[in-house]
Amino acid sequence: MGHDVHIRRIAEGDWDAIVALEAATYSAGALSEGRDALRSRARSSPATCFVLHYEQRPAGYLLALPYPMFRYPDLSRPEQVVHHSRNLHLHDLVVARHVRGNGLARELLHRLTATARAKKYERISLIAVGGSEGFWSANAFDAVPEVALASGYGAGAVYMSTPVRRSEPVYPRKAK
Repeated sequence: MGHDVHIRRIAEGDWDAIVALEAATYSAGALSEGRDALRSRARSSPATCFVLHYEQRPAGYLLALPYPMFRYPDLSRPEQVVHHSRNLHLHDLVVARHVRGNGLARELLHRLTATARAKKYERISLIAVGGSEGFWSANAFDAVPEVALASGYGAGAVYMSTPVRRSEPVYPRKAK
């Protein structure tokens, strides 16, 4: 990749950057949740939530938490319950606009998949928003259109899922 890229668990000092990245990505589509909701999701499963540093600055994050299959977080409120499920719901993956196209989203997804495998999760689910279904399909997620979604996720949102494979999946890599 040629750049200084580091992915680690979220620390207390990361929240200002995470909130700014989330707002920059989702405010225009009315999907922004705010600090309390984001933090509540990370508190539900700190081992499956990550921040991405690119060139020594926060440039992305990923929030995933156990959630029963075919269910998903309510965007209008913080998490109230920690779910015990073999399904890991990838709630949010954001990469800063100025560094998109460098394979960083796939790096975050790779880290999540390895963690899910190590923690014995069976599946990873998500809701594709803002026209991102193609990205997720290219990364082995299948649409589950019969899952009804709350209107808060926006028009065209799609529930998607993939099994956690025992061996490392091969994600498409950007040509160098």
